[in-house]
Amino acid sequence: MTERIIISGAGGQGVMLLGKVLALAAMQEEKFVSWLPAYGAEVRGGAAFCMTTISDAEIGSPFIELADTLIVMNGLSWQRFHDRLKKNGLLLLNTSLIDCRPKGGFQLEAHPFTDIAIRLGKAQVANMVILGCLLAKTRLVAVESVLKVMEDMLKGENNKELLEINKKALKAGRDLVKG
Repeated sequence: MTERIIISGAGGQGVMLLGKVLALAAMQEEKFVSWLPAYGAEVRGGAAFCMTTISDAEIGSPFIELADTLIVMNGLSWQRFHDRLKKNGLLLLNTSLIDCRPKGGFQLEAHPFTDIAIRLGKAQVANMVILGCLLAKTRLVAVESVLKVMEDMLKGENNKELLEINKKALKAGRDLVKG
């Protein structure tokens, strides 16, 4: 099994963190991983994407030409990456920030991820809502592995509230997927 994932959005949307958490969770499960971040010239608001590969075998290159899964968090990212998804691949689309009608040929999970995060109390956890949706749809890594990574990253009393809202966001994303 090899899963190639492109995660795209704007700086500040947690694109890199989503890919990194996924990669670290897969490492917890002793899978082979690569994580390739790419930033635009700007840090916040500019283009940001990363390529995360998870495999049972060694990974030859971190670069992904065609993704098995494409996560798109904003409209500019849709314009840039819409043709980088394999036929019958999985597309996770943030309808809070993207108003388009993608043509078929893939599995679609289109939800207002940012709006859900705002309802939870913090727009910045939209990335964890998306991750929850991805996990429920693919079972790529165990939720417990992701929670362990989150707990390791957000250790300490100062991060207790942030950890809790991220856990809620992860669950909200999982709840979006039917059966």
